[in-house]
Amino acid sequence: MRLPVTGVLLAAGAGRRMGMPKALVRAADDTPWVELGTRALLDGGCSEVVVVLGAAAGTVRDSVPDHVGVRTVVAPDWATGPGASLAAGLRALDGETVACVSLVDLPTLPVAVVRRVLARADGPDVLCRAVFGGRPGHPVLVGPAHRAALVEAVTSDPTDRVAGAWLRRAGVVGVDCADLWDGVDRDRPDRSDPSRVE
Repeated sequence: MRLPVTGVLLAAGAGRRMGMPKALVRAADDTPWVELGTRALLDGGCSEVVVVLGAAAGTVRDSVPDHVGVRTVVAPDWATGPGASLAAGLRALDGETVACVSLVDLPTLPVAVVRRVLARADGPDVLCRAVFGGRPGHPVLVGPAHRAALVEAVTSDPTDRVAGAWLRRAGVVGVDCADLWDGVDRDRPDRSDPSRVE
């Protein structure tokens, strides 16, 4: 049974290692990372995208694409950890929709990776994630049958490792995407990279 898929783009963090919120970084062509992440999810097959904001929310909101299928939510407790942002995004979803979770610090996420992962969105029990050379990455698909349990887990402890541990315990299935991309997120400034802050 095919279900609608909503992208959840986590863009709330302060980006301490980057030196600023990563949602404010722009690519060499001046496109905000938050726009690149949103468009990858839409072009990959998500029917809508929820962008989760936190640090510098007012400024970041101006960079979110003005698209009928895109909306924003603010995670008021975003500073407690990434789990708080994930919980806010999942709570924003309606009914029988599958969440396709991605991160703003994946500005080069190929549409082909999103499409390959979304091809697994075949029912309410779906739970899978992109894998790159055996290393788990994003996007992550969370069917409606799993959303409440995942929200409970990351709400009880919103630190960085909880969601991954919960996914492993719940039996997440890997979707090999190593032939499409390296899956590496961008946590620190790269002097050789022309990406810049707004």
